[in-house]
Parts: sequence; C-alpha cells; structure tokens
Amino acid sequence: MSMPSYAERIADLVKKKLANTAEKQRVLGNMDYDDHGLILPPEDQRTVVQTISGSGSPINDVVFKNFTPRPTGADGGFYGPLGQGANFRDFLCFHPPVIDPMCGLAGGYMVNFTTYRKGPNPDVAIPEELAEKQAKYKIESGVFSMQHFCQDAQILLDLGLDGLEEKIEKYRAVNGEMDGFYEGLSMTLDGVRTWILHNAAYAAQLAAQEPDPEVAAHLNHLCRMNEKLAHAKPDTFEEACQLMLWLQMACRSYNGSGSLGRLDILLLPYYTRDVQAGILDDEKAIFLIQCMLLRDTSYIQIGGYDADGNDTTNHVSYLILEAVHRLKLPSNIGVCVGRGIDRGLLRRSVEMQFEDKNGNPRFVGTDALVEGFCRNGGVTPEMARARSNSGCHWLAIPGREYSLMDCIKVDLAICFDYALRDAVAAYGEPTVAQLLDGFRRHVREVVAIFAEGFTYHYEHQTRNVPELPLDLLCHGTIERGLDASNGGVDHYYWGIDGVAIAVVADGLAAIEQRIINEKRYTYKQLIAFLDSDWAGPEGEKARLFFSNCPHYGHGGTPADEYARTLTEIFTQEVKAARTPKYGQEMVPGLFSWANSISIGRLLGATPNGRHAGRPVSHGANPCPGFRSDGAATAMSRAIAFIQPGYGNTAPMQLEIEPTITAEEGGIEMIMALIEDHFAGGGTLINLNVVDAEKIRRANEDPSLYPDLVVRVTGFSAYFASLSAEFRQLVTDRVLDKTVS
Repeated sequence: MSMPSYAERIADLVKKKLANTAEKQRVLGNMDYDDHGLILPPEDQRTVVQTISGSGSPINDVVFKNFTPRPTGADGGFYGPLGQGANFRDFLCFHPPVIDPMCGLAGGYMVNFTTYRKGPNPDVAIPEELAEKQAKYKIESGVFSMQHFCQDAQILLDLGLDGLEEKIEKYRAVNGEMDGFYEGLSMTLDGVRTWILHNAAYAAQLAAQEPDPEVAAHLNHLCRMNEKLAHAKPDTFEEACQLMLWLQMACRSYNGSGSLGRLDILLLPYYTRDVQAGILDDEKAIFLIQCMLLRDTSYIQIGGYDADGNDTTNHVSYLILEAVHRLKLPSNIGVCVGRGIDRGLLRRSVEMQFEDKNGNPRFVGTDALVEGFCRNGGVTPEMARARSNSGCHWLAIPGREYSLMDCIKVDLAICFDYALRDAVAAYGEPTVAQLLDGFRRHVREVVAIFAEGFTYHYEHQTRNVPELPLDLLCHGTIERGLDASNGGVDHYYWGIDGVAIAVVADGLAAIEQRIINEKRYTYKQLIAFLDSDWAGPEGEKARLFFSNCPHYGHGGTPADEYARTLTEIFTQEVKAARTPKYGQEMVPGLFSWANSISIGRLLGATPNGRHAGRPVSHGANPCPGFRSDGAATAMSRAIAFIQPGYGNTAPMQLEIEPTITAEEGGIEMIMALIEDHFAGGGTLINLNVVDAEKIRRANEDPSLYPDLVVRVTGFSAYFASLSAEFRQLVTDRVLDKTVS
C-alpha cells in the first residue's frame, strides 16, 4: 500500500471531522458559536460540564476527567499571570497527543481551558456602583472579556520558541518579574513546547507500529519536524503552517481566540523559496492549508494593502481560497475588496459562493475601513492598511492594537425606551426632536458607563486573565513586561457596537406616522400597549398599525432617514467621549453578533410592533419583512448609508437564493452588488447563497442535512449544530416577510 493522494487523505479527514461533529452534537447539544476544531476526548477521559456561551445561554462543554487545576485564589480559582500560566502549562503537559497519519500536520486540541475557570477574580470584582449603572441599560460591558485582538504571527515565524524564550529572559533581566508576568509567559511557552514534543514522541511511537513504510515515513517526518519546531524557527512552508497551527490551537484553547491574521502574506516567502527549491507545489501547499483549517476555523484575511497602499494579493491568496473551496467546511476567510485590489480575487470568491453554498468566504470593504480608521486620533494610513480582518466583524493591527471589538454591545432600543418615557413624562405629546434629544442624553450616559468600564478592565484584567499566549506574539508586551490589556501594546481603540438600530428607526417612524401625523393613537396609549406587550384585541390591532409603516431598508422612507440620524447621534457621542484617566478613544460600530437573541430576551415590546422578548434586528440589517420583495439592492444602500465611519464595521448580512445561476450572470450581479455596497461606504458583507426551501426543511428537521454549512453572522457553522433559536434566526432572514 502506498500513501493515499492528497485528495483521498483530505476526504478521510473530512469524514472523521463530520463524525466528530455528530458526536459533539450528541454529547454537547447545541453549539451556537464558531465550528471550532475541538476533538472530543475519549469517553472514559472526559466529563461534561455546563458553562455560559458568548450570547449568554447555558451550554455544555467537556473537561478532562483526570486533570484538576491548582487553585491560587481563596475561592478555589486561579488568576493572574502565575495562576493562569502555571495551570495552562500543566494543562498542555497533560493534554493527550493527537496524530492522524492522513494529516499533513500534527496536533489537535480536545478541551477549552477556559471551562476550568470559576469566573472573574473576586479580588478585582466590578465595583457595585459601576455594576448598577451597567444593569440600568442591560449592556454587555466587555469588562473582563478576553482576546478579541490579533496577535502577530510574524514574530513567531521570525523567532521560533527558543527565540521567544530568549526575548523573555532578556527583558526579565531589564524589568524584573513585573508581578509574575514574565514567569507566566515562560510557563505558557514551556507548556506549548512540551505539548509539541509529546505529539512528536507519539508520532514516532505510531511510526514504530505502522506496517506501511510510506505511512511510517510520514509519521517519522512529523516527529522530526515537531522536535525541531519545539525549539527552532521554521524554514519551510510546511514548518510555518505547523508552528502557526500550534500557537493558534493554544490560543483557541486558552481563551477562544481565533485570530490568525493575513495568512497569504505570512506564508508567501516560504511558498516562494520552497517552490524555487523544488520541494513544494501547489497541490501540497493547498493540502497543508486544508490541514490547518481542519484543526481550527481561524479568522484569516487574504488580499488588502501594504503600508504604501499596494495590493498584497498573491498566488497564495488563491491557494487559500482553493483550500476552502475543496474542504467545503465552516471557515472564516475574509476577502478584501477595494479600488486597488485584484478583482480576480473577488470573482473567484463569488464563484465559490455559488458553487459551494456554505457562506464562504466573507467580503471586507477595505477602502472605507482604512479611510474610516484614519479619522481616529493618531492613526496614520500605514497603520490603517496594516489592520487585518480578525473576527466576526472587526479588524485589528496584528500585535499592536487592543480594542475588545465585538465584546461591547449597547441596546439602542433601551436607550430609546428611556427617552420615550422621559419625553412623555416631561412634555405629554413630545415632538420627534424632543425624543431624539432624550435618546442622545441616554446614549451619552451609556457611553460614559462603557468608558468607565474600559478603564477598570485596563487596570485590572491582568490580575484576572492576562492574554499570555497572545502576549508572546505582540509588539511591546514582552519588552515592557505588561499584558496586552494593560499597556503592553501601542494602540487602544475600544470598540462599542450599537444594537437594534432598525428596531428604533422603525419605531420612531411609526410614532411619527401613527401618533404625530395621523393622531390615530396617543403616547399614553402607546406606552400602555408596550407595558402590556400589545395584549388583547385592541393591542393586536394597534401592533399591526405600528408595524405596518414603511421600514428602514425600503429606501426613501422616514425610517431610513431616522436610521441615519440615530447612527449619527450614536457615533458623535462615542467619538466625543474618552476613557477616564487615560483618555483613550472609542470606536463605534453596528453589530449584534448572535446577541440579537439574548438582547431581545431582555427588551420589552417596542414601538415598531415587536413583541417583548423577541430578537432585535440583526446588526445594521433592516428588520425581516422590510420590503415584500426583500430587495438586496435597497438593503445594501440603506446599510451603506448608516455606516459610523471610524474603522469599526456595520456589516451587511445578505441571504441570496440562487434563482439566477452563474451561467445566467449571477456572478457579475453579485460582484456588482458587493462593489456598489463598498463604493457607497459599506465595510463588511456576510453572505449566504442559499436555497430557501432547503433551509426551511433543514429548520424543521436538521438531521436531513447534517453537512449543511451556513454563515450564522460573523461566523459559520453546521446548521444542525445550532439551537432552534439560532436556526430560526437564519431561517427568518431567508424566509420571513413579516415583522414579528
């Protein structure tokens, strides 16, 4: 028997991944998050526990049955550089090796280290006064959130693990221990090295037992390569992929970080040298990239600009796309689209959307994002061009920027509800201007609460969960002896996302039409309807009247204008504020992630006819049913019209049923839609080319389509892995023609 072909090996690995996914669905239940590459531990080595997801829902997770962290806090938890570093090192040393003879790379991770944590360090608990302010607006404050910035993998490629160790010791000698920070880094690095060596030894053990000489040779090769990478920097394309995968899996397990950065730029020098040396061809390169993506659905950018504004698209960019295309699995590749960027990259990406119908890849409006980020204080074009699409909707300068993008959500509908009730109490029958003045006051108050929280996080997160694996790959953290959350990097631009913009815009337009212009209802009646959740026949009748007004997204409606006005108020208040003590800027965006469900649960009925507890509008998108035809062009223009404009995104989530095939001009139509949206100021597009009837059937019985992949929001996942609520979230965007 000879070693199977690359295609056969990938087919075998994909089959195993699907089997592992089915087992995770059985053991863990719903997985309303990225389809991570986590491999379940063997049944006799795992314990199922319950934790809380990023959207606030309880979820199941697994821990190793025979691994117990060592507590460092009085409450039995472990915190800070020493507690986190020592326990993460022990965790990686304990972690069983994962070697698949068919895979081109070694390793895999089985458990999320964060699951062992008890919660925030009680010694740095959020002050009661600040917690009460946050509770008033039911905000997601971001305090003690983790990751959501991007490390610079180039540091790893340039230094290797031994080089990182030398760097730690060099600056430890200069700065001292820095409250255990250097020891925490050193223990983390030691854990990663031991993890690599355990896998190398296991590969050698399997090779000794392998009867097929070609398979045994490959296993021995994995052993030798990883023995080298436990110390030295990589020299080849294969070694670069392997070392980046180790650190990516360590970061993912440590605290869920999925940012990898600009992979086509990182890999290009290795690709060029190896091809010239005759040791690499495109098929092998694609295979190795596939092996990386099988083990972790990293957030990766391809294309974009260099510091001088030149297009960085290269042959490796296309190889990454081809790897994603052949895998047909959940992935998170962001493809840059811009005036100076290779248009062929966009064409191939849209072709993949039609061919694969799995929500991959995503599209990044690079020009508007670069120009917008430059509007923040101290930002140069070179800095803005260096940013990488690194998460569900956000960008960061690799290794140099900390922002907590996507962790902070303000429900603008709650701000408006307060404003409505304040104005009615003060004026009886307030004008639209008076409602907007009240909205501005409450947005200003909530932004000040966020700013206070950012300062508290900045000063205390290092005693809670320092970003140790990511700190290894940042510029300044090791040099200064400071965590990335606490002054270790150069740039702090805290992200604040507004949620429910369409709910508020539609509600304000409905108030103007039904109360102010038509005088069909009074404000007093409206508030009674909201308090009763539109109860009774009269309530339902009123709900239909308020819901059936021209919506934001239709084009040319009062709601469209109000969406722009509301965004301007939100943007102005965010940009006018600074954090206490440090004067750091904040950056506005419009994005809900999947929190449109959890935020909606906390929100009462709203003037647009929405029932209490129902999901709020998704990101910058209009409410479902904004037009009877759901016109994509109208929605695109509406979302481009309300961009905050400072380098944080307001994505368009777009579902397109492929009634026009590629042969009938569908590719050009979608390319034009994408380019028009970005030319109008749009920043990001999450796209599903999806069969609506297939989604409807899958929603009724997910088991019919176990391999159906959809882009839920900024992330992609197996449809069958999602909870009923999340499946409905996607289904409503595709099918729903009514506002609920």
